[in-house]
Amino acid sequence: MLAPLVNLLIVVASVLLHRWLWVRLVRDTTRSGGRARRAGTVATVASAALAAAPRILVPALGPDTGRPLAWTGYVWLGVLLYLILVLLVLEIPRAFVGTRTLVRRRNSTERPVAVPEPAKVPATTVSRETTTVSRETGQAPPGADPAPREGGDTIGNRRGSGPAHPDRRLFLSRVGAIAAGGIAVATTGIGMRTALGDPVIRRVPVRIAGLAQPLSGLRIAVVSDLHLGPLLGRGHTERIVRMINGLEADVVTVVGDLADGKPSQLASAARPLRHLESTHGAFFVTGNHEYMFDGADAWVDELHGLGVTTLLNERTEIRHHGAVLDLAGVEDLSATEHGRGPDYERALGGRDTGRPVVLMAHQPVMIEEAARHGVDLQLSGHTHGGQMFPLTELTKLANPVVAGLGKVDNTQLYVTSGAGFFGPPVRVGADPEITVIELRP
Repeated sequence: MLAPLVNLLIVVASVLLHRWLWVRLVRDTTRSGGRARRAGTVATVASAALAAAPRILVPALGPDTGRPLAWTGYVWLGVLLYLILVLLVLEIPRAFVGTRTLVRRRNSTERPVAVPEPAKVPATTVSRETTTVSRETGQAPPGADPAPREGGDTIGNRRGSGPAHPDRRLFLSRVGAIAAGGIAVATTGIGMRTALGDPVIRRVPVRIAGLAQPLSGLRIAVVSDLHLGPLLGRGHTERIVRMINGLEADVVTVVGDLADGKPSQLASAARPLRHLESTHGAFFVTGNHEYMFDGADAWVDELHGLGVTTLLNERTEIRHHGAVLDLAGVEDLSATEHGRGPDYERALGGRDTGRPVVLMAHQPVMIEEAARHGVDLQLSGHTHGGQMFPLTELTKLANPVVAGLGKVDNTQLYVTSGAGFFGPPVRVGADPEITVIELRP
C-alpha cells in the first residue's frame, strides 16, 4: 500500500537531485546554446530515470529479467552518491570564493577615491596648445591626464575588484566536475571490489556469566543479509556455505534478509544452503526483506526442505557435551504490518533461567525487549555496518550497535555487517563478514 507513495518520493528526489547536478555539471561547465550543454542535459535526464528505475521496475520485472537494469542502475546509484558528496564538499571553497568576490565589489563601490586638485598655474604662462588635445595627432601633450576611453580600465577594476573572468569560472567549474567524477568512480570501483569479494572471517569471544564448563568453546557461526536477488545468486550462496563449513561451527545462525524476492524466483540461488555443516544444525529467523516481498512463509517452507530450521517466536535446546543452551528466535519487527511480529513471551517464557539463552533477532533495536527478558546474547544483522561511508556514521543514529559487540543492561548484543548488500553493489568502510562467536564463562 505504501509502495506507490515510496516510488513517488523516489522520483521526486531523483528529479530534485539531478536538477542540482545539472547546474553544477552541465550549466556551470558548458557554454549556453552549445552542443555540450544539450548533450549534458540529455545525459542528466537519462541519469535521473536510471537512478529511479531499479527500485521501481526491478521488483516488477523479477530477478532474472530485471538483472541488466539492476546492475546498471544500482552501480550508477553508487557513483551518484559519491558524486553528490564530493560536489557538496566543493561547495565550501565555492562559497568562500563567492563571498570574497562580493566583499571586494562592495568595498570598491563604497570606498571614496581621492582626486588631487590641479595646481594653480598663472593663466599667462599657459598656452592653448599645451592645454588641449592636438587636433592633428589626437593626443594630449606630455604630462597631461589622458581622457578615459570607452570600455577602458576604471579605478575599480584596476584593483581587480570586478567579477571573475567567464573563462576562468568555466575552467574552475570544469576542474571541479572532473575531480568529482574521478573520485566518485574510483570510490565506487573500490567499494564494488569489496562488496563482491570474499567476506571477512571474524572470530569474537563472548563471555557469559555462569556458563557451564561443557559449553565453553561452543562455536556459533553468524551470517546475515545475504540478499539473494538480481545481483547475488547461487554462486554467492555457494561461497558463503563453503566458508562457513570451513569454520567447523557447532551451530549455524542465519539472522534474516536471506533474499530480495520469493522462493518461486530464487529457490535455485538458495539451494546450496542444504550443504551447511555443523554439529547441531542451522537456524534461521526472518528479516524485514522476507516480508517486503510477501515471501516469509514460503521461505520458511523452502528452508525446511533444505534442512534449515526457522525459529518463529520459538526456541530450541542445543545439547552440547551434556550441557544445554537455549537458542531462541523471534520474527522481525516488520512482520507487525502483516498481523504478526515478535513474541518474546512465547519465545522466551517458561524456560529454565539457569540455562544461558542466545536470541536471534534481525534488527539490533530489538535488544531492549531482549534485555527485559533476561537474554544473555542477542545476534542481529540488518545494518550492513552502514554499507557505504558516510552512511556508516548515519546508521549509528538509529541503532544501539551498528557492527560488532555491545551491551544493553546485562544483555550482550552482537551485530554482524552481513555477507551481502542491498542496492548498490558497493561497500565502503564496512566489509562483508561471517562471524564465529566462541562462548566462554
